Amino acid sequence: MNEKKLQQYAELVVKQGIHVEKGEEVWITGGVENSKFIAKVVEESYKAGAKKVVVDWVCDATARLKYKYETVSELGKVPPYQLAKFKYAAKKLPSRLYIDDEDPDAFKGIDPTKMAKARMKSYPKIKPYRDAMDGKYKWCIAAVPSKAWAKKIFPDVNEEEAMEKLWEAIFYTCRVEESGTNDNWDKHNAYLIQKRDLLGSLNLKYLEYKSSTGTDFKIELIKGITWGAGIEKTNLGKTFNPNIPTEEVFTTPLQGTGDGLLVATKPLSYQGQLIEDFSIRFENGKAVEVKAKKGQQLLEHMIKMDENACKLGECALVPYSSPINQSGILFYNTLFDENAVCHVALGAGFKELLPDGPELTTEQAYERGINDSMIHVDFMIGSPDLSIVGIDENGKRIQLFKDGTWAI
Repeated sequence: MNEKKLQQYAELVVKQGIHVEKGEEVWITGGVENSKFIAKVVEESYKAGAKKVVVDWVCDATARLKYKYETVSELGKVPPYQLAKFKYAAKKLPSRLYIDDEDPDAFKGIDPTKMAKARMKSYPKIKPYRDAMDGKYKWCIAAVPSKAWAKKIFPDVNEEEAMEKLWEAIFYTCRVEESGTNDNWDKHNAYLIQKRDLLGSLNLKYLEYKSSTGTDFKIELIKGITWGAGIEKTNLGKTFNPNIPTEEVFTTPLQGTGDGLLVATKPLSYQGQLIEDFSIRFENGKAVEVKAKKGQQLLEHMIKMDENACKLGECALVPYSSPINQSGILFYNTLFDENAVCHVALGAGFKELLPDGPELTTEQAYERGINDSMIHVDFMIGSPDLSIVGIDENGKRIQLFKDGTWAI
């Protein structure tokens, strides 16, 4: 392991990811397998000025046993101590860092119906606290290898070599070098922001997608909606990078609009299970038909998680030439695969993309066109010949993407 790059990466997620400031409280969620790296992140958080750092440890193996043995009723409970924690977070707004090392097959063989029912029971109890925090705190998702994840990507090498190869892939796609990593990210954020501002100046009303994969889709945008990319800001103007890596420029479409077929170009890892070779057909903004060669039942459950899970909450533009796609690696991890090519997301939209979004309630944002759902699940539709045309309020057609990459 390249210790210099490892240290640069730990500094990156703290300084660029959640932008830790003096006196802040930091909460970190991460896997027990990666305790040594998480310890580096904890130390970097303190060095950056954090007054308190709390780590919530997770483990795929024990989580799987919960879903295997506990009843839906028990899984759906949110005990008082957990609610107290949500209440504290909604009041204090600690910066949140999620270190993802999930095994893509962690819940393979677990009944997806049971998992869906359990989440539907627990989510309404948690939702008020999440709504209260929306757009008001700094957060970041980054990733580190686990043995199971590494072997999933590199099955033909031994475990140690697979881990080493995945670390190098993460360093490459996250622009991590032995020195200068933060400078790399300053330049990268500036590039994404330039694209974001250009799209925002076009006053687009519709997006049209077409590809030889079968994708043929049109969706309406919300009048006055902004675009997001790279660095984001809380309602108090505090900056953070929510995803490391990130290559996307994204917006939230008008909920309840969208017609046509979207064909996925990469597998989707959802709740520790894979959905592969799938497509979703939309009519009047709702998913009315799903097809998958693998994970059909899971996909069907996903769009029925609540009444709005069948609608789109995000449209994201990512060039086919992104470093993640150039790596030639299928990561089986949405954080990476969504930043490889263009994607959309089922479920919740981003109310913070409305100029007055952070001040709106979830209900008010929904009335303005921002979808509200317990899920936000990205799936990838980018291809070498994907065309995306924007149509402005006067009907002018603007080629945004051609042959899978930027045309503006």
